[in-house]
Amino acid sequence: MKLLNATALAAVLALVAVAPAVARQAPLDSYCATLSARDHFNSNGQRLTTTAAIIRQDRANYHKFRRRDPGDQGDSFFSLQANRARLEALIADGSSDPGVLRRIVNGEPRICVDIWDNYVNVTVD
Repeated sequence: MKLLNATALAAVLALVAVAPAVARQAPLDSYCATLSARDHFNSNGQRLTTTAAIIRQDRANYHKFRRRDPGDQGDSFFSLQANRARLEALIADGSSDPGVLRRIVNGEPRICVDIWDNYVNVTVD
């Protein structure tokens, strides 16, 4: 009987050890937004030329300046300036399609962003 209890305990401990790796099946946050012309320019009127800069400006427009496009959704993650500052690294560490990233720089698409612990994935809606 003690052997069965030790085996059962070992199995439970093994599951507990694996649980954190399996637990996160969903992103921290997700949102969709339209990247309009105003999202393609910074506060000084300079044209933004990278995906990260454009999405960062969109989130600053949404959270800080309250300049929102119709259909823009909120998120809690990018409400913090420090998280917006991490956007370039988060995009680089994600697996967004390069074609999607080019469409953001060259157009005004509606995007959806999934935010994970250490990366983001961007798709065109």
